[in-house]
Amino acid sequence: MSTDESLTSPLRRQADWLKAYDPQLRLVEQGRVISFGDGIAWVDGLPSAAMDEVLRFEDGSRGLVFHLGAKRIGAILLNQGGGELELKAGAAAYLTGRTLDIGVGDAYLGRVVDPTGSPLDGGAPIPATSRRPLETASPPIPARDFVDRPLVSGCKMIDTMIPIGKGQRQLIIGDAGVGKSALALDTVIAQKGRKVLCVYVLISQKRSSVVATIETLRRTSALAYTCVVVAEATAMPGLKYIAPFAGCALAEGWMAAGRDVLVVYDDLTTHAKAYRELSLLLRRPPGREAYPGDIFYLHSRLLERSTCLAAASGGGSMTALPLIETEQGELSAYIPTNLISITDGQVYLDPRLFAAGFLPAIDITRSVSRIGGKAQHPAIKAEAGRIKLDYLQFQELEIFTRFGSRLEAGVAAKIRRGSLLRELLKQERLAPLAPEQHMAWLLAYNEGWFDGLAKDQLATTLSSLIADPRLSSLRLENSREEWRQALRAALQGTRDEPAA
Repeated sequence: MSTDESLTSPLRRQADWLKAYDPQLRLVEQGRVISFGDGIAWVDGLPSAAMDEVLRFEDGSRGLVFHLGAKRIGAILLNQGGGELELKAGAAAYLTGRTLDIGVGDAYLGRVVDPTGSPLDGGAPIPATSRRPLETASPPIPARDFVDRPLVSGCKMIDTMIPIGKGQRQLIIGDAGVGKSALALDTVIAQKGRKVLCVYVLISQKRSSVVATIETLRRTSALAYTCVVVAEATAMPGLKYIAPFAGCALAEGWMAAGRDVLVVYDDLTTHAKAYRELSLLLRRPPGREAYPGDIFYLHSRLLERSTCLAAASGGGSMTALPLIETEQGELSAYIPTNLISITDGQVYLDPRLFAAGFLPAIDITRSVSRIGGKAQHPAIKAEAGRIKLDYLQFQELEIFTRFGSRLEAGVAAKIRRGSLLRELLKQERLAPLAPEQHMAWLLAYNEGWFDGLAKDQLATTLSSLIADPRLSSLRLENSREEWRQALRAALQGTRDEPAA
């Protein structure tokens, strides 16, 4: 071989290698599963893994990096229906370089999905116009606006005494079985025809409860503007953990498009328990009540994403109704106090009121809305101005009647009016009222036109009044005198003409 050939041969070989180079080929880190179980997997050999990065396993299942150790990483499994049984020790694990995301858009309306966005209602796969990450930073202060528009709940007590504004975070709190979910469902149903989209997140609920909720939404035609995100009680703890973040991402997609959204988290007690389970399995140090130290940050970073955006940022809003369960009315427990400090107010449901048949069992003394009053309609606000104070005074005065002492005429009159108001505030399930209907009964009560009615007469008169077609043309913008004249005419048929 000549000297020239010995020099050119390596160059030719390098040229051949360059021709055969495939730009799709890349060096990929490969780890292996050391062990798995209880919804988590321990993986070795992925030194470049980052927190919240999605892993892909050899059998096609997915995981989420949840713990970074010196020698191995911990991942939570995200398979639906216990797919961890297909995983085997020694299986290969790969990094994807991606974080969890979910499709967003109007195609999700009327659908039931799992926290990864896959349909659970037997329908076709959902075509997503775009995707959003489950974990994002909350909108900065300059992008936010004041909460100044009311969100109609349909509940007499809430819309008059504990008003909620669009973009607010209002906690619904109480013991198990006192009607928290029923109140949240009524609020979703009340959004019909109000251009408010809804996301209902069910976390660790029994299948019977899930089916009942979906059927209620379907029967009331509320499913058409609602997306239901479900992580059943039998789902992996990882799916329960990401469920509220998936619902929040769906709602954020609509909020970013300038629309108003209501998102219900039912409930965050089970969400906190799922997070505690995962944290203990991954050997994070336990704190108070065995919850990890960042449990406050878990819920704060979720709820801080609910806000009202400024016009320059699209003008949309996301209102959050998180549900939380107490034990024997203990509001000072760890998780309830965390969420009370994060939210803008709470609606407390009392088991004693529930047992006494006062529904919804809202305890006005422990319920508050810190910013909702700024969003309440001026007409409703004017009529409901003294309702809460009068009702609280009645509750205190009623205690003295138990001693059988003789009452002054003024005190007795206040007790009669308070008893009348208590009957007026009772409300059946799945019967939300419009703001105009609130205006009707508030004005009639303030004018004294319900005074002297028996309980059975009061219920009949109120039902006839709010359904009277003569009031259908009135709006909250009408003057008080116009409302007064229309109400006088509507009450003509139910009783003698009220005094002027």
